[in-house]
Amino acid sequence: MIKVWNSYRYLILRRFTQVGLLVLFFGANAWGWKILQGNLSTSRIFDIIPMSDPYAVMQMVAAGAVVASDLLLGVAVVTLFYFLVGGRAFCSWVCPINMVTDSANYLRRVFDIDRAQGQKQPISKNARYWILVLGLFVSMFMGIAAFEFISPISMLHRGIVFGIGFGWAAVLIIFLFDLFVLKNGWCGHLCPLGGFYSLLGKFSFIRVHHLEENCTLCMKCKVVCPEKQVLHMIGKESLPVLSGECTNCARCIEVCDDDALEFSIRDLIQNKKMGE
Repeated sequence: MIKVWNSYRYLILRRFTQVGLLVLFFGANAWGWKILQGNLSTSRIFDIIPMSDPYAVMQMVAAGAVVASDLLLGVAVVTLFYFLVGGRAFCSWVCPINMVTDSANYLRRVFDIDRAQGQKQPISKNARYWILVLGLFVSMFMGIAAFEFISPISMLHRGIVFGIGFGWAAVLIIFLFDLFVLKNGWCGHLCPLGGFYSLLGKFSFIRVHHLEENCTLCMKCKVVCPEKQVLHMIGKESLPVLSGECTNCARCIEVCDDDALEFSIRDLIQNKKMGE
């Protein structure tokens, strides 16, 4: 039992967090709970603390909207939080689409679809950054928050919490795309929200750290990592993962039988190295 917990502890905690947030949002809409009201774009904790998605607010500003002070405060709260814990922690710990894409990636491994398709990637990972910028320009010209209008994340969230929209259709499309077309296609290549949080994540404090002296090059970490390019130091040297594209999902830590990967705080690592 302990071995199973150690192998899946972060995955279990992530699913508990993702499902728990959906339950709280649903409870606010269905039964008037005051714990977490709103949606993933803008919400309030205990009807006191505002939280706003920075990229959604950027689209609103680009569209010409006058942003209220509580929205700006919400942006500050969310930005500070992900600045500390890692920008793309949103992708692996909060976003409900992550459960869909993780399922597709699991099936790709089970049926060995990666080997059948080869290593060719038809879409660059930089595409999400171009889509991020495009979303702002479209918002400016159309006068609406463009990505929020078509976002599969928002569609799924509205479908679960409010029971409306085309959320399930969006889920099916993303699942089939990730399963048969491109590994980690939506989250790792196309989602502008993931692109935004990866830019913010470059400055975060909590990092996965590689201990080269413990590593036996089993490469289990790279098999499960949704952004395996961030583990470029494996087998080379002891370094923290500094790329903002890391989702801090901790699957690499769980599958490593050598204790060669762990969470650490970047500044403490740097200060320790300076003192050596």
